[in-house]
Parts: sequence; structure tokens; C-alpha cells
Amino acid sequence: MVTSQGRLSRYLMSIPLSAALVTSFLAGVFATFVTADVCAQQQVSAQSTVAARVALASDAEVLAILRQRVDEKRSAGIVVGLIDSDGRKHIVAYGDPGPGQPALDGDSVFEIGSISKVFTATLLSQMAQEGRVRLDDPVQRWLPPTIRVPTRNGKSITLASLSEQNSGLPRLPDNLTPADRNNPYADYTVEQMYEFLSRYQLTRDPGTQFEYSNLGVGLLGHALALAAGESYEHLARERIWVPLGMAHTAIALDPWMKAHLALGHGRGGELGRC
Repeated sequence: MVTSQGRLSRYLMSIPLSAALVTSFLAGVFATFVTADVCAQQQVSAQSTVAARVALASDAEVLAILRQRVDEKRSAGIVVGLIDSDGRKHIVAYGDPGPGQPALDGDSVFEIGSISKVFTATLLSQMAQEGRVRLDDPVQRWLPPTIRVPTRNGKSITLASLSEQNSGLPRLPDNLTPADRNNPYADYTVEQMYEFLSRYQLTRDPGTQFEYSNLGVGLLGHALALAAGESYEHLARERIWVPLGMAHTAIALDPWMKAHLALGHGRGGELGRC
């Protein structure tokens, strides 16, 4: 999953260049947006407004923070978007986009990997509100009838438990054997996922204990796509990216995105996927 800040006309994300690209059905969803709330009673005091104005850091102060993080090798590069209380928009960027790539700015495209998990959660919320699915639907309901999903003590893995990361499924399936360990999900297929599910035995009841699972969120995205009769990428584009003006967010890079791609760096600062 990749995204661009896009001149701050879109929602902005500050993503370290070390984030990994997920290009298979396992592309799940996560992103963080920062907004300002106005209470229902409109009881926002003048003091709060003044405090908000004073608290907003200047571009120079933000740049100093980014410079420190990058120079300490805590990240290879960062782009930050700010919207002040008057609605003015600022982009501050610092770091290495990789050889041959344009300098970091609001159009830089980042590989965001698991940051995409929030997209899947958003799709689930939307489809549940519309009555297309229910949060307590067993995921089994939306898979082909020949596919077995494990249960335990009569409890099923639900759509909600997949999103809440307490389904009982492990972080990764044991039949994940990538040809390229730097891009491990690229060649993992739906059929391999079905094969794993058909023989996996849950070690605890669904819904009882948190365990972060890329597999679980990938399964959720797959199930939602089947429920909608559309691909995951089409669902996310039509329901989230287009309405939010995120014109340069996708699973597969187009030529413009390739030209603006900030190349991934490993934890040690070396180029390549993390």
C-alpha cells in the first residue's frame, strides 16, 4: 500500500521511509489522522483557541525535530503536514528520498505497509452501518462454502474479532515461504490462506485475547471484498481514497507514483525494504 501527501489538499500522514509495502490480499489497513473537534454544545472557550494558536509549532521548530530524528538515524526521512487554527497549511520535510528520486515534499509517495490496516477497519465500519455485513458475522459466512475456518468451544471468528486483533489467529501463517523475504506477501495466494485455515487449530477462544495478526486483517479485507463483490483495492478507492481526495494512494504503483516514490530504507539506513 502506498500513499502521497499531495500538497496538503489531502489528509496527511507522516510515515518513516522504513515502512514496508504490502501488495497482496494481505494488505490490511492502518492510518492516523489528526483533527480538531468542536463539541456538540459549541462550548469552545476563547482561552482554548488562544492556547491552540500558541501551541502550534513553527515550521522551523518542526524541521528541527525532523532533522534530529533523521540525523539520529531513527528514520531515513519524514514529511509532516500541519493545519493551523486559521486553516493555513504547512508541509515540512527532511531526509533522504533515495538516489534519483525528487526531494521529499507533499507529493512524496511512501510505502505504508500495515498503516493501511485502518482502511480495512473503515471499510468494515461503513459496510456494517449500511447493513451489508454485521460485526458479529462469522467470517465463515462470507467465504466459499467449501472453506473451513477454525472455531473453538463453539465460538467463531467474527469480522469484529479480526479487526480487533483478538481472533485467535497467529501473526503469520506457517505456510508463508516467500521467494523474496524483503517483500514476503507478494506471492502469498488466497489458496494458501485457505489451506492454512483449513488445518489450523485455535489455541484460545476467539475474542478473548489480543494478538496482532497480519493474517487476520488480510482475511478480513478478503472477506469484505467477497461480501461486496469487488476487489479490495476498488473498495478502498471508491469508499475512502476518492472521497478524501487521496488521488495517489494505491496498492499498485502507477507511473506518477513511481516517479515520486520515496525509496524504502532498512532499520540500519540501508536502501531496500525493511
